[in-house]
Amino acid sequence: MDPNNSQVNQRISTISAHLNPPKNSQMEGCSGLGPANCRAKGGSAGFKVAILGAAGGIGQPLAMLMKMNRLVSVLHLYDVVNTPGVTADISHMDTGAVVRGFLGQQQLEEAVTGMDLVIIPAGVPRKPGMTRDDLFNINAGIVKSLCEGIAKCCPKAIVNLISNPVNSTVPIAAEVFKKAGTFDPKLLLGVTMLDVVRANTFVAEVLGLDPREIDVPVVGGHAGVTILPLLSQVKPPCSFTQKEIDYLTDRIQNGGTEVVEAKAGAGSATLSMAYAAVKFADACLRGLRGDAGVIECSFVTSHVTELPFFASKVRLGRFGVEEVYPLGPLNEHERIGLEKAKKELAASIQKGVSFVRK
Repeated sequence: MDPNNSQVNQRISTISAHLNPPKNSQMEGCSGLGPANCRAKGGSAGFKVAILGAAGGIGQPLAMLMKMNRLVSVLHLYDVVNTPGVTADISHMDTGAVVRGFLGQQQLEEAVTGMDLVIIPAGVPRKPGMTRDDLFNINAGIVKSLCEGIAKCCPKAIVNLISNPVNSTVPIAAEVFKKAGTFDPKLLLGVTMLDVVRANTFVAEVLGLDPREIDVPVVGGHAGVTILPLLSQVKPPCSFTQKEIDYLTDRIQNGGTEVVEAKAGAGSATLSMAYAAVKFADACLRGLRGDAGVIECSFVTSHVTELPFFASKVRLGRFGVEEVYPLGPLNEHERIGLEKAKKELAASIQKGVSFVRK
């Protein structure tokens, strides 16, 4: 047989298998999803990233944006439903990352094995009238289960936790990792970037500037009054009237509710959250690469206050969080806000810890 014809036939067979996978390729026991295992030559060098909850409202745009990230070489998409379709869709994008899909609890361990970064947007979204605490009973169990898989199969991965309520789910994750003997506080980061993104946008609107030129530190936590924008530390330096401070603080703290109500029952902040999550994930990957001066806000294990977890600026590096920065000088308005934030945060943190220890 002509060797050229043999090669052509082999390529055609490979493409055919990619387009028409066996019907049982998504059944229990199958290694990943059939079509995603077909791979052309020339995959890019970079980091391996898994998204847990990739078929959800945040997960889908997050997966698309991570597929576009040049620092990602392998992208694993995991969920309990609908992963095959999302994987097929995302995998058609002509960017360097290899995409593989994983469906159901039985494929969780395979999905996270060998990952450098695991992003968790899994869980149910907020609905009108719902607080983040209303989400707790459902999302707490989901996060606990996913973190058990991470502890077993990729304990050295950086974990970006998005699932709400972040003020409680980060402590849940920490307790799971402690039980497994794998806890490293530098590797567990609650994603509060959406609060920063909103703060930059809203402040820019008030000042009449490009939001990309604004940097607003947002500290505390990721719900209501625990979200504390430090408007006295905005860069470039500026001043606000008390009315502007009250307006901006309230809007930043209630930005999620603004979106939930605007969507009128059709969802929560999914697109802006995906954007913020990718912005933060990219910072983590740049830190892993060894870039200097990568500083973002995140909800992490902290000694900035008396609380065990707190959001503030952190420096990211090859080993995750390499430095947690103090809050810096606060004005009277911010000091009052900090005390309110700490009181609510303490209860939320304890709620997460108790969930695992009970």
